[in-house]
Parts: sequence; C-alpha cells; structure tokens
Amino acid sequence: MDKSGMYVGLDIGTTSIKVIVAEKVQGQINVLGIGNEHSEGVSRGIIVDIDKAAQSIKRAAAQAEDKSSVQINDVIVGIPSNSLKIEKCSGMIAVADESKEIDDDDVRRVTNSALTKNLPPEREIIDILPDEFVVDGFNGIKDPRGMVGVRLEIHGRLITGPKTIIHNTRKAVEHAGLRPSSIVVNSLAQGKELLDDGEQDFGTILLDLGGGQSTASIIHDHQLKFTSVDNEGGEYITKDISVVLNTSIESAEKIKRDYGYAYSIDASNNDEFPIDVVGQSKPVKISEKYLSEIIQARLEQIFERLGKKLDDVSALDLPGGIVLTGGVAALPGVSELAADQFGTNVRVYIPNQMGLRHPSFSLPLALVSYRANMSEIESLVRSSLFNPTKDDKLINSNFNHIDDHQDNDDSNVKPKNNTSKNNTNTKPIKKRGNSIKHFFTHFFD
Repeated sequence: MDKSGMYVGLDIGTTSIKVIVAEKVQGQINVLGIGNEHSEGVSRGIIVDIDKAAQSIKRAAAQAEDKSSVQINDVIVGIPSNSLKIEKCSGMIAVADESKEIDDDDVRRVTNSALTKNLPPEREIIDILPDEFVVDGFNGIKDPRGMVGVRLEIHGRLITGPKTIIHNTRKAVEHAGLRPSSIVVNSLAQGKELLDDGEQDFGTILLDLGGGQSTASIIHDHQLKFTSVDNEGGEYITKDISVVLNTSIESAEKIKRDYGYAYSIDASNNDEFPIDVVGQSKPVKISEKYLSEIIQARLEQIFERLGKKLDDVSALDLPGGIVLTGGVAALPGVSELAADQFGTNVRVYIPNQMGLRHPSFSLPLALVSYRANMSEIESLVRSSLFNPTKDDKLINSNFNHIDDHQDNDDSNVKPKNNTSKNNTNTKPIKKRGNSIKHFFTHFFD
C-alpha cells in the first residue's frame, strides 16, 4: 500500500526538539520543512516539566510550519526506550460465519482479544506488532483479510512503557496545540528505517548517542529484541569540558562542536585554539589533543557501561556490528573510538536528505518514514489500541512475558530518498562463543 500524504515527526530530545514535515510521493519521502528548537523541560530524554516542554514543542512546530507552508495538526511522537518491556501476545476469535470472508472488523476483534491483559498500574501499552495470523490452523499468514475460515488467531509482540513517560509526552504535545496521532518507540522506528535488510535480519546494534542519554538497541530477525539506556550523553561531555577548562557551558558547547575530536590518538597536539576562561582577562590556548582527551574519557565511560550490557547477551558477536546515530555521533573520530572499544565493525548513519545531513536528524526522519511505510495490516492492528471494538466472540488470549529489555495513524496536515552516508570502521571481532544464539532462542523464538 502506497500511503501517499503528509507526515510530521516530533523528536523530543534533551538538548533540542525537532519537527520534520514530510510528504510521501510515489514511495519517496520528501522533506518539506524542519523546526529545530532548544529543549526545555526535558531531562535525560524524559519530560520533567510539561509546560516548558510544550512551549519548546510549539516553537519547533511553528518553525516547521513557516518553512513548509503546512499547517500542522497531528504529529508522530517518539518515545524513549526507558524501562521498555516487550511481551509475546496471542489471541483467538471465532469468525461470525464460516462462509464469510475475514474483514477489517475481524482483524480488530482478534487484536482486541490479544490485548486483554492486566497491566501494572504504572505501565501502559505503546504498541502491538503482529508477527503472524493463523486461519483454521494454517500459520505464517501476514494478512488474513479476504480469506475464509471459522477460527482466526494472532501472534505478536506487545510493547509497554512507564505510564508517566507516555502521559507526560502526550500532555506536552497537547498543551502545544497538537494531537499525538501516533506514538512510536524511538528504537523501533530507527531500527526499521536506519538499517538495511541484511542488518535487520542477521542482527545489528543501533547506538543512539543523544544529548541526555545513550541508547543501545539490538535488532535481530527484523525485530527489536533488546534495549539498554545509559543516562549520560553529549550534555555530560559539554559539562566535562566546562569544568576541566574553567569555561562557560556555552563556550564548552561551541568548542566541542568546532574543535572536538572523539579519539585522542588521532588528534593533533600542535593545533591550538583560544577559549575564554573564567577569571582570565585574555583567552587561553589549548590543544586539540587535550580537548580530545576530555571528550574521549566520557565516551569511554558510556561505551564501557553499555558494552557490559551488550556483552552479557553476546550482542557484540552479531554480524551487523554497530551503527552509530544521534548528535554525538557527528564528532570526528567517534566511530574509530567505538570500533576500538567494542572490537567490532562500526559505521555512522547520516541522513542523505538535503539540509539534514547530520546524525541528530536521523530520529525524526525515522519516525516519519516508519509511519509512512507501515503496511495496511500493521496500521489496522495498531488502530485497535486507540479504537477498541467490543469482542463478543473471544475464545482465548495469551500473554507470555519475554523480558524487561531495559536496564536502567497517520499525521493529518493541511497545506498552508532517504539513504545514508556511512563512515565505516572495521576491527577484528572478539569471539564470545555462540551464547547469543541461545539467548535469542530462549527469549524471542
């Protein structure tokens, strides 16, 4: 199904809020306008002040409206992977008439049967992902509509998250005068849209280096199977520079962007630049190498903590290696540092859209692409989360808890080829046995 139309993606980050207005025409995503505003009311990827966050969202949306000449009403909102849980779910219904073809209503009813679960009061359903349908015992069916049968089953995965995060996000968007028509897990959208088919199939680690936190996600068999969030990101690098060099946060951020290098081995000890130091009347010169050592120290700590989590599940054995994205991934030398520390192949994902060739824009673009490329049956199943129907012929439903993968609708707008550039670094892969096969078999098959 070619769902041509307008889509608006909203990325609520710790350091910035981005809005992208895009149009899908003949299978291509064309960006019409962007909004990029300093983020307020957000800490470590989580909204902590609804009113301040709403104002930042409103300003970013206004920018995007001006640049695209499109009035924004509905947005596709990204949700961070904090405390994410993925559970297997299944449901079964009797089709009304054995001679009747299975239709949209039957799909909604069987989906609703899979949603009958008593969640803890602090959690909320974010998404349901259908893996297969079964009609009268015949499995492996992707879309049962138009088929004839007396019994319809669904098997899939349910994604839940903390109710506080979801509620605060929804309220902030609504206070900004917008409607969150679709809420999507960031890691889910990025894994689907940033990785190629082989990477999604054989297994890849997606490492999103954001401003307030860093998120590692494992994509395997075209499924999101694991996430781990480290509560440090680019903000902490900036603070380190500020403290060590006795300069303001604003100055530290500027020199990080202008002169920062993530891998000190390749940084120059001869290239120097001036910085304003508190208590000094004249600028003080420091070397590129000294600045790089400050940056590298923080990144090594983040990589070490995430590496332990990934090593616990032998994820570093996956053939796809690591794909870096997020604002910090723009630092020169970051892929070399990651390849050295993780001992696997590393590349940086950079969008190829004109004016958006920076890793920090990968998430809002992924949100737009994910929703625009969603199949008709996936959209129909997902609609049951927001438009439940009465299921009067429920036979059976099951929920099988998989794991807590966390260690720590279309966008309606009115008128007013996304590829990637890859900076790849290859390192000898450290062998850790075949325990990852058993991990995925136990939890996800």
